Amino acid sequence: MNVLFIVADDLRPALGSYGDPVVRSPNIDQLASRSVVFQNAFAQQAVCAPSRVSFLTGRRPDTTRLYDFNSYWRAHAGNYSTLPQYFQENGYITLSVGKVFHPGVSSNHNDDYPYSWTTPAFHPSSEKYENTKVCQGKDGELHANLICPVDVSEMPEGTLPDIQSTEEAIRLLNIVKESKSKFFLAVGYHKPHIPFRYPQEFLKLYPWENITLAPDPDVPKGLPSVAYNPWMDIRHREDVAALNISFPYGPIPEDFQRQIRQSYFASVSYVDTLVGRLLSALDDMELSHNTIVVFTADHGWSLGEHGEWAKYSNFDVATRVPLMFYVPGMTVPTSHLGERVFPFIDPFTQDSSPVAQGKSGEIVELVSLFPTLAELAGLKIPPVCPQPSFHIPLCAEGQSLLRYFPSIHGGQENNSKGAKDSDPPVAFSQYPRPGDTPDWNSDLPLLKDIKVMGYSIRTADYRCTLWLGFNPSNFTVNLNDVHGGELYFTASDPSQDHNKYRSDMHGFLAKKVCSVWEHRIWGSRPLL
Repeated sequence: MNVLFIVADDLRPALGSYGDPVVRSPNIDQLASRSVVFQNAFAQQAVCAPSRVSFLTGRRPDTTRLYDFNSYWRAHAGNYSTLPQYFQENGYITLSVGKVFHPGVSSNHNDDYPYSWTTPAFHPSSEKYENTKVCQGKDGELHANLICPVDVSEMPEGTLPDIQSTEEAIRLLNIVKESKSKFFLAVGYHKPHIPFRYPQEFLKLYPWENITLAPDPDVPKGLPSVAYNPWMDIRHREDVAALNISFPYGPIPEDFQRQIRQSYFASVSYVDTLVGRLLSALDDMELSHNTIVVFTADHGWSLGEHGEWAKYSNFDVATRVPLMFYVPGMTVPTSHLGERVFPFIDPFTQDSSPVAQGKSGEIVELVSLFPTLAELAGLKIPPVCPQPSFHIPLCAEGQSLLRYFPSIHGGQENNSKGAKDSDPPVAFSQYPRPGDTPDWNSDLPLLKDIKVMGYSIRTADYRCTLWLGFNPSNFTVNLNDVHGGELYFTASDPSQDHNKYRSDMHGFLAKKVCSVWEHRIWGSRPLL
């Protein structure tokens, strides 16, 4: 089996296949209808570099020791093998297009080449204009805005980064098909990451009268101040700065909130058409019958819920992601050569509401991607990491998800050899803060400035978060230094608006969270 690994940037499950009533995403929905779809998948930290390094190494942020953008795990934590590296070592050509690793220090300024990739990673040339003054303002001048629908023909180079990435990915598919080599092709889309620079025609899919505010746009009264993120990257954009919004809680004027939501949805549909063209090319090259397709995102994005925007928190809207696996012969019967599995669907003329082939409601984590893909490809599953595992190059802190894959022959879940029935499925996330109150660096503190770490557990029944004292010089956690707590019950409060931490089971849940983290995650790591 070949592997096509597709990751979007800042994409919450705002997709038709996840029940979103507004977003038009017919091509990703079509992929979902041929895939196992995980309805409750969570990132381990809701920010780009830490999340990507986490799921590409199969290690959690406390093991990669990356909470910001400013260290390279091989030098700073341990020489951990990566998912593409493991495939390369097993005879695959591994290729990276677009934003797969976060570029810069966190991937050694070269996307971890040559460890992870057979050839240097491709980055679109038009990416350098992403944060420049290319957005047409009402004053007729060009600005560096948050809201930036554009005429693509008027953009520098006459294109956009994700369009270039799709073209390059299709070109590479042609090359590997001709070479008859096994391939692992990773394609990273920049959208719907801000700024919302996308082809302006996608606005037509989202008439203004259909755009509403978030159902819970106010900051919850019981939210501890340490948990709030003040969305600084939003505030720095010229159109937002012109609104003169108060710090840290805002709020953003309601009309502008609706503009943000409208452009986010339009950006998702833009990415959907590119994914559709990429999957259609897989059909054109007769590769759909022997290529595993994975679609996911690095983390979610708040769209005004809890008075928050962007990522940078432990809420579901920031940590929950789409996750689906198309596996020929497993999620659908094996197709025949020439048979189209992914015909392109134009969202402007067609829509689809397919029922997913197999939906799993289990709580799962992105850190499980590494062992899952290894098992799907028939490779040896990396061993489970001991605690600590800084000295071990190859191991995984997640578990293979194949035990949740329904069989196409009987609809029963597989008995994967990676299954481990002793522990109920939970997802662990975390987020650092520089202090107890929102500050200019609360969203993304440097390692040296981290004073508090929010450790969060998401189960089928609740999300519980403890904000604990953290020492960045030796990476220790002080369980007795509690800066705040959050407790939300899924059945009665699915949007996580009513914090019950102090009113219900305060001491019990705090002890339970700490004991689970100690047993399942920390092991013998230093604790105070």
